[in-house]
Amino acid sequence: MSSSQQSNEFIVISQQEHCIVKQNKENNQYGLFANTSFKAGSTIVAFNASKIVDTPNYLTVQVSEHKHIHLFPEYLQYVNHCCEPNVLFNTTTMQLECISDIEAGEELRFFYPATEWRISQQFICNCGKPSCVGLIQGAADTPTEVLNKYKLTDFIKSMAARYKAFLLML
Repeated sequence: MSSSQQSNEFIVISQQEHCIVKQNKENNQYGLFANTSFKAGSTIVAFNASKIVDTPNYLTVQVSEHKHIHLFPEYLQYVNHCCEPNVLFNTTTMQLECISDIEAGEELRFFYPATEWRISQQFICNCGKPSCVGLIQGAADTPTEVLNKYKLTDFIKSMAARYKAFLLML
C-alpha cells in the first residue's frame, strides 16, 4: 500500500517514538502501526500498569491468575488481535516484543489467547489470515493444538500446564 493510499484510508491520531496510532476511516477502528522496522526478538517498548484490576475487560492484559493490567503507555491499548501475530505482550519482562519481522507501516497485532486465560468478550475474528481460528476465546477455551502454534506468555503456559495436569488426574 502506498503512503498516499494509507493517508486516505487512515487518520493519524498520535505519533509515538516507534509507533503511530491510526483510525481507519471506513470502520473507525483504531490500530497501532510501526513507523520503523523491527526484527523478530527485538523490543518495541517497555510497558507497565496504569491500573490493576481483578477481572478482565477489553482493555486489559492478564499478568497473573487474578491480576489484569491496563497498559501504560496507554497507546498500547490499540494493538489489535490477529491469528498471525507479529508481537507479544511479554508479561514476564513487561516488554512488547516482536515475534516476527515488522516493516515500517505494518500494524502491530497480537494473539489474544497468548495473554488471556479467559476473556471478557468472545468474538469472531475477521483477520482474514489463512490460519484464522474463528472464535476468539481465552486460552482456557482454546484447543491445545491451536495454542501450541503460538508464542504464549509464561503465565498462560503455566496455566495450561496446570490445567492439563488437572485433566490427567480425572
